[in-house]
Amino acid sequence: MDRQGNTYTFLYASVMVIVVAAILAFLAQSLKPMQDKNEAIAKKMDILMSVQIESTAADAEAKYEKYIGENAYVLNNNGEKKLGAEAFTVDLAKEVKKADSDRAFPIYECKMDDGSVKYVIPVRGKGLWGPIWGYVSLEDDKNTVYGAIFGHKGETPGLGAEIATAMFQDPFKGKKLFDQSGSFASIEVVKKGQSQGDLHKVDGISGGTITSVGVGAMLQDCLSGYEKFLKN
Repeated sequence: MDRQGNTYTFLYASVMVIVVAAILAFLAQSLKPMQDKNEAIAKKMDILMSVQIESTAADAEAKYEKYIGENAYVLNNNGEKKLGAEAFTVDLAKEVKKADSDRAFPIYECKMDDGSVKYVIPVRGKGLWGPIWGYVSLEDDKNTVYGAIFGHKGETPGLGAEIATAMFQDPFKGKKLFDQSGSFASIEVVKKGQSQGDLHKVDGISGGTITSVGVGAMLQDCLSGYEKFLKN
């Protein structure tokens, strides 16, 4: 075959594409168990961080078993446990697109060293450039925020990306989900300087308005589904 001809070039390119695609597919399949395990460990680290328990990739699984273990379950929007459902494997990205009546609401009970119980609720929403997510932990009164941690896929560095920093997360501690009348009020993210003295507001990020609003909407949407459980 003429190596300078178009037919040879076409066949050579086709073979190379097939070979490279096969190698990539093999590597992806081979590495998937490791990737899944790393994602699970990162998730456990985030859950633990929301209750202010420091962990590393090396000890996250052991600490998760110690503080949470089997004390994780799934609720429906009436606050009732869904039998046969596993909290850790719930895909929140899919669940938030469903109507409340069809949605699964995972929750994690964390038994602390002092004997108290914290309730960890996962949340997920939309930022400026992509998905945002996080975990909000509550005191055993099921009302007062004990800790909060947030993450994002591609928010603007120095602006919306600041939701992943302690500067933004720490002010959530001590905030309340219910007002004095017992009605669900969630936590609103407002303009910087407007949250002082308000148990249902935290300051947003200067220059990161859309991401801040996204966090507030995420909390309202996700936490409201737990209202009946938290009241009971």
